[in-house]
Amino acid sequence: MEQHPGAPSFHADHTPYVAMGGEKAVRALANAFYTCMDTNPVYAELRDLHADELAPMQEKFFKFLSGWLGGPQLYVAEHGHPRLRMRHAPFSIDEAMRDQWLACMKESMDLCGIDGDVRRFLDARFAHVADFLRNTH
Repeated sequence: MEQHPGAPSFHADHTPYVAMGGEKAVRALANAFYTCMDTNPVYAELRDLHADELAPMQEKFFKFLSGWLGGPQLYVAEHGHPRLRMRHAPFSIDEAMRDQWLACMKESMDLCGIDGDVRRFLDARFAHVADFLRNTH
């Protein structure tokens, strides 16, 4: 994992996945994200990018997060490399959409009680990835 000055120290035995609490906590975060997106009208544009039935995407998101956070590579085992930019290319992702996704994720982390070093780490990593996925100005 990429380290930044002052960032918490994560390594093979102490990953963000472990620091969060493992599978149960990562699943709770994925569930909270999709619940927030589906129920909070602030995220209506983000919700509109998704299919009516969210359960399959929610499960894929959990599997992706599991591996991305240093846990079991569930997504890769089932679907191969995530290729995030390619998979998000069909969607118009501008700064407003990026910010909406980040706000939904921050609300979800708040609901899940994610704080401290792992929260600071995730805030930075999610912001980096969300900005990387922008494809429209």
